[in-house]
Amino acid sequence: MRSNQEMFDLIVGVAKNDDRIRAAYMNGSRTNPNVPKDIFQDYDIVFVVTETASFIIDENWISLFGELIMKQEPDKMDQLIGMERDFERSYTYLMLFKDGNRIDLQLQTIEAMHEGYENDKLTLPLLDKDKILPLIDNPTDSDYHVKRPTEAMFNSCTNEFWWCLQNVVKGIWRDELPYAKLMFEYTTRASLDDMVSWWIGLHNNFEVSTGKMGKYFKKYLPESYWEMYKRTYSDSNYDNFWVAILATCDLFRNLSKDVSEYFTFIYPVVDDVNMTEYLHRVRNLPRETKQIFKQNT
Repeated sequence: MRSNQEMFDLIVGVAKNDDRIRAAYMNGSRTNPNVPKDIFQDYDIVFVVTETASFIIDENWISLFGELIMKQEPDKMDQLIGMERDFERSYTYLMLFKDGNRIDLQLQTIEAMHEGYENDKLTLPLLDKDKILPLIDNPTDSDYHVKRPTEAMFNSCTNEFWWCLQNVVKGIWRDELPYAKLMFEYTTRASLDDMVSWWIGLHNNFEVSTGKMGKYFKKYLPESYWEMYKRTYSDSNYDNFWVAILATCDLFRNLSKDVSEYFTFIYPVVDDVNMTEYLHRVRNLPRETKQIFKQNT
């Protein structure tokens, strides 16, 4: 596997030797001093070019980076399904090479660069032939730090969490596994992950990032909470799924109460109690039943 230095020398060398490329810069995790380095990190590179068409028409230049396992052209894929993309302004190649290195390379016109270059604080200039790259500060991940929730955000999160659980357990009772699983991941886990992030934020002065899709949760959660979080994952067995659901409720409840106390928000105790009772009732509800709750007579 080519080393970091070999890859940087190659990337900058390709840019230097092609007159169509006037500048190059990098963003993403490799510019973030707080991200652990490993062999799977992508090289997120932007080449600022005079035009994009010649690169797209003749892609032989890609071979300069090495032998490919596979490449993806997301702009082309988007256009094929009817989304509008302006290839004349920018075009992206995602490339995985046979030595294991990956380069995500965006071709970007000078005009397009000026519109977005200063928006991402995780940006590091690599080459500037014509002094066209604006001056920027050293890379920082401050834009990606957990943001403080407003009371409305907290209320929306807790309401969504408890409300959508009835959809999850309805899917289990009906034996609709895909529906139940996806509803759990897209609504219940989404709300849980928001609360996990806020909890981590308040314990770190809101000066840390939990990473894309919560990939740094393990780093910041105490072991007891991390063990609880792991139990929120289950297989296709419904008994195990129920264990995961109830573990999710326990963790969400614990974290939410800490967050609510810190910000003096009001935690919806009534919703929690009522929905927890409802979950247990549905869990034990026979398939042949004609009603969820017995009617008082």
